[in-house]
Amino acid sequence: MTLLAPHWLWLLALLGGGVVAYLVVQHRRRPTAVRHPDLDLVVAVAPRSGAWRRHLTAATMLLALVGLVLGLARPAQAQEQPRDDAVIMLALDTSSSMRATDIAPNRLEVAISAAQDFVGDAPDGYRIGLVTYGSTASVVVPPTTDREILSRSLDQLQAGGATATGDAVLAALDALQGAADPGAVVTGDDGAYQAIVLLSDGYSTEGATLEEVAAKAKDQDVPIFTVAYGTPDGVLGSGPDASPVPSDPASMAQLAEATGGRTYEATSAGALSAVYDQITTQISTVTAQVELTVPLAAAAAVALAAAVAMSMAWSPRIS
Repeated sequence: MTLLAPHWLWLLALLGGGVVAYLVVQHRRRPTAVRHPDLDLVVAVAPRSGAWRRHLTAATMLLALVGLVLGLARPAQAQEQPRDDAVIMLALDTSSSMRATDIAPNRLEVAISAAQDFVGDAPDGYRIGLVTYGSTASVVVPPTTDREILSRSLDQLQAGGATATGDAVLAALDALQGAADPGAVVTGDDGAYQAIVLLSDGYSTEGATLEEVAAKAKDQDVPIFTVAYGTPDGVLGSGPDASPVPSDPASMAQLAEATGGRTYEATSAGALSAVYDQITTQISTVTAQVELTVPLAAAAAVALAAAVAMSMAWSPRIS
C-alpha cells in the first residue's frame, strides 16, 4: 500500500483538533451535582441519557471525514495486471556446441521445441522476432505477430560456428529500434514494452563484448532475460576428440543483472520448458499501482450519510 498524494494527510491534524474540541465540549456539558432527599424519585423522572447517540453520530462523522482525507491522499496498491503490448526478440544460440547430446536428442532440437512453445504461449498481440547466432548474428524474423513465420524459421535452424553472443544482442537491439520507429516497416506504439530473451549454451567467443552490449541495452531500457543452457559436463563429439562445452551461467547472470532482466539455468528439456514459462509470466504481466480512491470515497460517503441520518433522527430541529 502506498499514497500517491500524501501531502493531504495534514488535514488529519485538523480532524484531531476537532476531536479534542468535541471532548472539551462534552466535558463542559456534564450536569452539576445536586442534593435531593429521594434519589429513587430523581432516577424515575430523569430523562434517559442520549449521550451514546451523540457519540455514535460524532464517531461516524469522524470516520467519514477521515475516509475523505485518505481519499485525497490517493491510496494505491501494487497489483499484477496483463501487459497490453510488447515487442520481444528471441535470440537463440546456434553455435556448433548446440549439437551436444547431454540434453537428448541434442541441445538444438530441444531448444527449438521449447522456443516453439514460448512463441505459441505468448499473448497473440505481442510482436516477436528471432535472432540466431553462431560466428555471426542475423535477424531471421523481425518483430511480427505472424506465429507461422516464426515457427517455420525455427524448424529450419541448424547448428554451426562459434558463439557471437554480443553481436546477437546488438542485432536484437537494432531490430527493436526498428519496431519502435514509426517510419519502419514494422510499426507499433512507441511505448510498447521491449525485451530480449537470450539463450546461450557456452562462452561468448566472437564479436562485441557482453559488457559493451549490456551498456547499450541499458541505454535503450531493454531488459535481457538470459538462459544459461546445457549441463556443466556437456561435450561435443566423443572419444579423444571430445571437447567440453559447458554453459556460462556467470556471464549470463551479469548480462541480465546489468540490464534489469533476470537469469535462469536450464540443464534439461523440462527445465528449459519451465524457464520459458517463467519468462512468459514475467513479460506478459506488469506491476501497476491501482488506486483505491473510489471505493474509499464511496465508503466515506456512506458513513457521512449515516451520520446525517442519525443526527436528523435523534436530534430533529425542524418544527
